[in-house]
Amino acid sequence: MTGVSGPHGAGFSGRIGWGARPAVLVIDMVRAYTEPAGPFKLPEPGPALAACAELVDAARAAEHPVVWTVVRYISGLTDGGLFVRKVPALAAFAEDAGGDWGEIALPLKPQPGEPVVVKQYASAFFGTSLASTLAAAGVDTVVACGVSTSGCVRASATDALQHGFRPQVVRQACADRTPEVHAANLADLDAKYADVVDLDDALARLR
Repeated sequence: MTGVSGPHGAGFSGRIGWGARPAVLVIDMVRAYTEPAGPFKLPEPGPALAACAELVDAARAAEHPVVWTVVRYISGLTDGGLFVRKVPALAAFAEDAGGDWGEIALPLKPQPGEPVVVKQYASAFFGTSLASTLAAAGVDTVVACGVSTSGCVRASATDALQHGFRPQVVRQACADRTPEVHAANLADLDAKYADVVDLDDALARLR
């Protein structure tokens, strides 16, 4: 995808490009978003879920790192700070909530040796070991997929840039509650914080 200035103006939408060592970051693709009764259920999670699986398979085949994130809180949500006050539905991720909403959605499944980063806030980098884990593995490019586009994907891609990694957000491998919100956030990410790329392009790079 070629960057365009669009409504942001001519000073936006440069390209970051890929480095030599990509890692796939699967963000919060858990049952709370994919199940019909989930507290964060998406209208059509299937295409993004399938695209995430393709990215994971391609990364594994080429021996690139795959890293997963999930959200988890202790009983009482005292480690959730103001975020759980702002978004009360996050209580579904408390350790005593029941429902297993924080489990990674099938057919996705981390393999032994693939880190699963537990977070309490939107960004996969905030308050976690993710940046150190990626740096120690020699990663320079973060291929982001998961949910939701406007929330944890956006926050994680922005923080990837701020930590010195090249964020590549895969358009078809992310999802949100409405197509309009999904598209608007991808456009803004592509203008300012990440390269938004198509699935076929990302798969070719990983392979």
